[in-house]
Amino acid sequence: MISRKVLGLTTAAVIGTITMSAGVASAQQVSENIVSEKGDWAVYEEADPKECWAVAAPKETVNTKDGRVVTVTRSQMLLMTFYRPGAGVDAQVTFTGGYPFAPGSTVNLNVDGTEFELITQGEWAWPENKGEDAKIVAAMKAGANAILTARSSRGTTTKDTFSLSGFTAAVGEAQSRCK
Repeated sequence: MISRKVLGLTTAAVIGTITMSAGVASAQQVSENIVSEKGDWAVYEEADPKECWAVAAPKETVNTKDGRVVTVTRSQMLLMTFYRPGAGVDAQVTFTGGYPFAPGSTVNLNVDGTEFELITQGEWAWPENKGEDAKIVAAMKAGANAILTARSSRGTTTKDTFSLSGFTAAVGEAQSRCK
């Protein structure tokens, strides 16, 4: 039986099935279809519609407001890479910070010193185009950590650090499952 330690969750449920419609990401359902674990990453697969993704939870989170560390309530914080052949989605990087992002803000993604910008809507963030997805995935395959820094609609700055241990194997399996 596969453990749930990869995501540090107390239940088997993980937000899944992201639909990209007119550039808007929204959670459609909850998935319990974990198929494997690769280091700090897990791989999920859904059959209808066919969809596969690699996902991880942060190893460390720091929340600050006005320069001071603060305690805040957030839902699941997840970094994911999706494959959805029926919709033409191939290695789409998606991040949910567990709160609504500040309107008009962006998320900074730093992979071992290489920085990328993610656009936001609601609680979701993703690269502006497929070309950026490809660059981010390549950096993550070569990297050790991904740090995502964002600002909530309440003005809190969040910094979430994700381990990239197992990322290459996880996205490889997700991709092969969704050919």
